[in-house]
Amino acid sequence: MDIISQIRTAASNALKEKFQFDLAPADVAVNETKPEFEGDYTVVLFSFVKQLKRSPDALGKELGEALLAANPGLFSAFNVIKGFLNLTVADSRWIDFLRTEHANTAFGRQPANGKKVMVEYSSPNTNKPLHLGHLRNNFLGWSIAEIYKAGGYGIVKTCIANDRGIHICKSMVAWQLFANGATPESTGIKGDHLVGDYYVLFGTVHKEQMAALIAAGMDKEQAEKEAPIMKLAQQMLVDWEAGKPEVIDLWKKMNSWVYAGFDVTYHRIGSDFDKTYYESNTYLLGKELVEQGLRKGVFFKKEDGSVWIDLTADGLDQKIVRRKDGTAVYITQDIGLAVKKNEEFHSDLSIYVVGDEQNYHFKVLKLICQKLGIPAADGIFHLSYGMVELPTGRMKTREGTVVDADDILDEMIVEAEKKTSEQGKTEGFTDAELKDLYDIIGIGGLKFFLLRVDPKKKMIFNPEESIDLHGYTATFVQYAYARTRNVFRKGGIAIDQPIPATEAATPLLPAEKALLVTAEKYPGVLAQALEEMSPSVVAAYAFELAQTFNTFYNLHYITTAETPEKKALRLQLTQLTSTILRSALALLGIRVPERM
Repeated sequence: MDIISQIRTAASNALKEKFQFDLAPADVAVNETKPEFEGDYTVVLFSFVKQLKRSPDALGKELGEALLAANPGLFSAFNVIKGFLNLTVADSRWIDFLRTEHANTAFGRQPANGKKVMVEYSSPNTNKPLHLGHLRNNFLGWSIAEIYKAGGYGIVKTCIANDRGIHICKSMVAWQLFANGATPESTGIKGDHLVGDYYVLFGTVHKEQMAALIAAGMDKEQAEKEAPIMKLAQQMLVDWEAGKPEVIDLWKKMNSWVYAGFDVTYHRIGSDFDKTYYESNTYLLGKELVEQGLRKGVFFKKEDGSVWIDLTADGLDQKIVRRKDGTAVYITQDIGLAVKKNEEFHSDLSIYVVGDEQNYHFKVLKLICQKLGIPAADGIFHLSYGMVELPTGRMKTREGTVVDADDILDEMIVEAEKKTSEQGKTEGFTDAELKDLYDIIGIGGLKFFLLRVDPKKKMIFNPEESIDLHGYTATFVQYAYARTRNVFRKGGIAIDQPIPATEAATPLLPAEKALLVTAEKYPGVLAQALEEMSPSVVAAYAFELAQTFNTFYNLHYITTAETPEKKALRLQLTQLTSTILRSALALLGIRVPERM
């Protein structure tokens, strides 16, 4: 039981025994004591002062005395300030915690609870390479899955490849018109990049054709539809859904180029999936469900043959679920996908990691699934996150202004090499070790920078800020970890073996106690990160622990401590810190270096 839970339980028991007042432990408000006051944790008395008909000071004094008397191994002192009972935790309690957990590599993780959570992330379109926005999505989805796994949940990581639709046809049409048979092999261009180039080219030609039509007197909205290249793309979509062989063959060929490119990027960033779904397989089931919904009266058909749902009674509006030409829209496949996911995995919770631009879409999806009576409907949850922007503004794929994922990964590794060289920390490394170190620092810096911000917030990405040995970065945390390893390596001590217990090394010095207090928070941090679905909670904690360890490291000798008891204590502290930092960064998908 963590320290706050222990304090809540002890206070609840004391209130019942001394005052015959029943208050559940969960209802006892406990906070960390403010730095300006003496104590470690504070019990807030105001919520039950009136019921007990005592002044805050009198109640605090009586409760403090009762807590010390009943829990001598937990508390060593108390004071009362204006309705707040400040408690000092006994050194012996921290020593017991340290001896129990210092070599526990599973510290903070919960046992299996029998529940299953599905996390869908990445979900790229197969008409372009992954970009910076996809990186935030991948890092966030992967990390959320790992946090749930640490919480004892069974995890299924999924991806939906949006491999059909008008956007795919745009790349295909442009390739047909302008590529002269170019392939990744003939051009030396990564497959997803090659296809993405033709998507951008489509946009350029479309704009030129629109401009010509507008100049001839056509309004913009009509010109957008009537541009010859757009009409070709629309016809290709109809031909694709009709199964026209030459269209299907081209679609398969170009998609295979994109998937090969995606796989390279996914490997670089450490993204993996237990199951990849394809929109081309799920949209047909979605169309069947639309037909079922029509029969049930969930959907209605307009005069032009398009199919809609009326959600005005739910505070939304009308939403199309099938076009007048019979082709599926994006939400059609999502309805089918929800059914497929449930039939295959029966998850208790299905998390969709998708940007906040799709908030409305997922409200509609959940409502539609509920009205259709799909069993998985209530478990649908949209983890909405803010977009990643650049100092120059928003990114737009069709205009070619997107920051390509591969390019930013390369830039981060170059930045890591530059910063490491500036610090003069490359001595003693082989070329291969340096290459791996730059990868650890560069990609770790990128992940931490994108995950340290609350998912709900938009963010501006600046590569130079993400690798700083003295900033709020992965590099700072990684360096603290490398320090923990170096303590054992230089001392000739096996870091992964339990440190033999000695007599209590009390009293604890402030920096020793501060590190213990911070380390002990880890299980609560993981619980909070899970509840809030926010890896930023883990990132902030890892940085706090690294700061606290650095203070401890700079103040005290470890392997040459003043007594054997202090040496054992500090080695145990260093070992526990190492375990937690490695675990916390692993939940963010960040590797740690043995030395820096």
